[in-house]
Amino acid sequence: MSARQPKVGFVSLGCPKALVDSERILTQLKTEGYGIVPSYDDADVVIVNTCGFIDSAVAESLDAIGEAIAENGRVIVTGCLGKRAEIIRDAHPGVLSISGPQDYASVMNAVHAALPPSHDPFLDLVPDFGLKLTPKHYAYLKISEGCNHRCSFCIIPSMRGDLVSRPIDDVLREAERLVRGGVRELLVISQDTSAYGVDTKYVEREWRGKNYQTRMKALCESLSELGAWTRLHYVYPYPHVDDIIPMMAEGKLLPYLDIPFQHASPRILKLMKRPGAVDKTLERIQRWRAICPEITIRSTFIVGFPGETEEEFETLLDFLDVAELDRVGAFAYSPVTGAAANALPDAVPETVKQERLTRFMERQAEISSEKLERKVGSVQRCLVDAVDGELAIARSMADAPEIDGLVQIQDGFVAGLKPGDFVDVTIMGSDDHDLFGLVDPERYD
Repeated sequence: MSARQPKVGFVSLGCPKALVDSERILTQLKTEGYGIVPSYDDADVVIVNTCGFIDSAVAESLDAIGEAIAENGRVIVTGCLGKRAEIIRDAHPGVLSISGPQDYASVMNAVHAALPPSHDPFLDLVPDFGLKLTPKHYAYLKISEGCNHRCSFCIIPSMRGDLVSRPIDDVLREAERLVRGGVRELLVISQDTSAYGVDTKYVEREWRGKNYQTRMKALCESLSELGAWTRLHYVYPYPHVDDIIPMMAEGKLLPYLDIPFQHASPRILKLMKRPGAVDKTLERIQRWRAICPEITIRSTFIVGFPGETEEEFETLLDFLDVAELDRVGAFAYSPVTGAAANALPDAVPETVKQERLTRFMERQAEISSEKLERKVGSVQRCLVDAVDGELAIARSMADAPEIDGLVQIQDGFVAGLKPGDFVDVTIMGSDDHDLFGLVDPERYD
């Protein structure tokens, strides 16, 4: 009889990049014979993968660590906040170990020290694509770590370091395994997807008998061979992004770009240490839409950045009107411990920041609502995420999971749809965020 299986609880916080880190740790745990349990009571030790990007994320991480200690008592901490270990130790001196992001070896060493493995190769089987925290039919594909930018509001480089690109053959083999395991949508993530390979001087690697450069265009070309949706996130608008728009028009990539523009005032962008050629950005958006009319552009913005005047905020609203972005997220500026922007003068009062955020989101809601209304009567290719009663909950090519809208398929249950199915949907209605429709007859697989 094999020894009792050691059990680990896991709390994963933060962005999709942190989620991928969690998946890799969980895969290694499972490979070494550890059981993964969903409750504190059943766990012999708990791992908390933290976020530390903004102060609210720090507070959430500290709360999660505190809850794990109160409920279990044996806690290993990793992730971005682990780079600021003194904050964790001050709040929770009893944690067993602290390590930073991507430090999988330190996490496993801490687990081994607290809970020696008891591996049974006949019982502990791990799929070749590893353990995933996302549903079976989509997965995040992380292509690099770190970032070479030094945006004044961001401390990611101090937490995750400079850009380190994964070799393209490693990325493609992972993508191939994921698709073989049932994944139908790959969400490409990094801190700066456009910069992929610059640190390696775009070194060539072999995959499927052909050489590919470690760069974004080659990655997109090769991923298009796998037959899954490929969605690009965190893309900086470098000139070479233009090269992939024709691939979207040809159906090789999802016609979707997630580009964090952050603002539209050249002066504020300069203070942010971000690209500031707003007129050229608008021209490029128009060119992209001319090449690929179906393209969806999502972005994020910061309002109330230090020194932002009412006139500069109005410039941002004007940009929204002209750019007509499909999906937009926004945040009121919040000081982040260690960020250079903290030293900037003329902080915007909190009440003004919140008032501007409200006005910003109201303006964008009008734009988004109008753009969705234009889709009524069209047929949209969708991927089913869930079935809820009579409805199937799906996403169109324009919708990334958890951050964009949904397509509610009214006859999804009757049509026999299941999570992971592709289906063509006739759009019957819309609101500010979502679409509603019916299955187009005999057009799903």
